[in-house]
Amino acid sequence: MPLYVYKAIDKSGNIVRNKVEDTNKNSLLYKLKRNELTPIEIVELKGRRNKTNKNKRNIKNIDDILKNLNSGELVNTRKKKKNILNTSIGNQKITSRDLIVFSQNFYLLKKADFNNIHALTTIIESTENERFKEILEDILAGVEAGENMYQTMEYYPEVFPYIYINMIRVGEQSGSLTNSLKQAVKYLEDTNSINARIKKILMPNIIQFVGLLILLFVGVVVAIPNIQKVFDEVGTKEKLPAITIWFSGVVDNLVLYWYIPVIIIAIIAISIIWYIRTPKGKYRFDYFKYTMPIFGELIYALDFTRFIRAVLLNIRNGVRIQDALEVSKNVANNYVMLSIIESAINNILVGQSWIEPFEKSGFGSKMEIEMLKIGMQTDLAEMMDKLLLYMEVDIDNIIEKIMKALPEVVYLFVGIVLIFFVLVVLVPLIQVYMGTFLFSAYGY
Repeated sequence: MPLYVYKAIDKSGNIVRNKVEDTNKNSLLYKLKRNELTPIEIVELKGRRNKTNKNKRNIKNIDDILKNLNSGELVNTRKKKKNILNTSIGNQKITSRDLIVFSQNFYLLKKADFNNIHALTTIIESTENERFKEILEDILAGVEAGENMYQTMEYYPEVFPYIYINMIRVGEQSGSLTNSLKQAVKYLEDTNSINARIKKILMPNIIQFVGLLILLFVGVVVAIPNIQKVFDEVGTKEKLPAITIWFSGVVDNLVLYWYIPVIIIAIIAISIIWYIRTPKGKYRFDYFKYTMPIFGELIYALDFTRFIRAVLLNIRNGVRIQDALEVSKNVANNYVMLSIIESAINNILVGQSWIEPFEKSGFGSKMEIEMLKIGMQTDLAEMMDKLLLYMEVDIDNIIEKIMKALPEVVYLFVGIVLIFFVLVVLVPLIQVYMGTFLFSAYGY
């Protein structure tokens, strides 16, 4: 019988892979679905048939395999190893710095013509983080068994980001792993740099914002009742400001019926998360990412740049533009970007321009589109190289705009809370300090 390699997702969301024998592809597809496995990929290994019924390593009878949703020795072994990691050395956190150091070292070793096995072995020996070391050993075992690196990395999404895995995938499939590693290092460093710059602006203001909120609620819960008590004792006709009385009532109701807003917020949050996980919700959320204020332009520019880099890698390795687009779409996790790329691939099939969907989307600049059009008429690889240089400058400019706009937005919210704090808490305190309420208390 024909031999197939399949990849599927079980009902727990785990990725399952194995080699099996079956009469035909449709029969295998039916058996996978019957056992609650969602097929992702089924590939027939042509020219490789078993002449005997003897079971080979990682090749079992399909009915025996599908009795267990984990489906295969390789998956079971990895799950056991992952459980051991979580129990024995689960306290060790794998930081982004660990991943950057690994990527840099791997890139340098590949640049020095080390093969994957030799490079991984060398890096494992110098890795201090025991948990990360175990994961790298698992990747090494997969490479020694004939797998690609990205296939093992998919088992550790909490360590390797989706985009990172697909950068490695593009590199392995296009034969440019060294360049992909270089891109991966740049992606990780740029991401860390952007996050650090944003945190540097946001954190002090967020702390100030939270501090003002705490002062506001503490003032309403503690100070305002005491001030009202003083007014009542001396018999003054003066009253607290209307906004203070209103907000004090709101806080009192929140203290008594706190579970109601908590339930409402929880229902809203769960509904949003559920909706985003649907294909339609995911698409709309991804569309919002590209159109949102302040960050939308930057998110699209980063996704588009990563995609163009992947396409350039494939083109320089002699891959046709259609196949380059097909492989490179793996670096995109945004449904909107994926739909644009799919439209570009379909345009090629019907003899139209693959650049047109990017132009019609309206997300990128006219300069980017024109450079791609000129590249199609001259040298696409060279023009894409120039486009990437232009995009790097453009991304730096966008980040600078964000760094200027972000403090102003944060200051706006802090200012609103500060004004509210003054009106609700400080004004009554000033009344008490000035003692004007005593005049009305004594008939003046």
